[in-house]
Amino acid sequence: MPKLTLISTIYALEPVIICVTRLSPSKIIMLSEEGADEKKLRSEEMIEKTFKNALEVEKRDTALYDTVRVAKDVAELIEKEHDRGNLVIVNVSGGRKPQAFGALFGAYARNDMVQRVVYVTEEDSMMIDFPVLSFNLSETKKLILEEIQKGVSAVSQIAVTAGISKGMTYNHLRELKSMGYIADGDNGYIITDAGKIASI
Repeated sequence: MPKLTLISTIYALEPVIICVTRLSPSKIIMLSEEGADEKKLRSEEMIEKTFKNALEVEKRDTALYDTVRVAKDVAELIEKEHDRGNLVIVNVSGGRKPQAFGALFGAYARNDMVQRVVYVTEEDSMMIDFPVLSFNLSETKKLILEEIQKGVSAVSQIAVTAGISKGMTYNHLRELKSMGYIADGDNGYIITDAGKIASI
């Protein structure tokens, strides 16, 4: 029987406790950051003390305001837990919004490895399931985003790397631009933060 891992943003205790009691995970990974404020540190310590005998508790430092980094870190955590054979639920309640959005986008980047994405409301402690969406990128579009992120902007070079015609490359670039994943830069295309997240 696979174990359940809860990856959770954290600020206050209540949303995490609600997730633990309703979802019964075997492991919780709390997303933290260096220099966390007193309230968050107290919440983390309380969760560790409360649940350390009942489940595995791990703390992972990530960014507070860098949504792209948070998304990468969460995607990496999801992969590790999935590779261990664990089911994964991501809780995006609490914490700063950029960190919560990063956790959400990390779940979308590994949507095939995530069981649920949940949010606990502050007002009435209701648990809401968010849809587990994807960025819907083909491998070719992902490769093109990676090339642009490396600084390659020549259509002919992207076409060769992707193994497609220049005409198809232009089609992909047009679609990526309309999706908001790339933009026009001074010397060709540049990748946007949305594109960096989508290509994780």
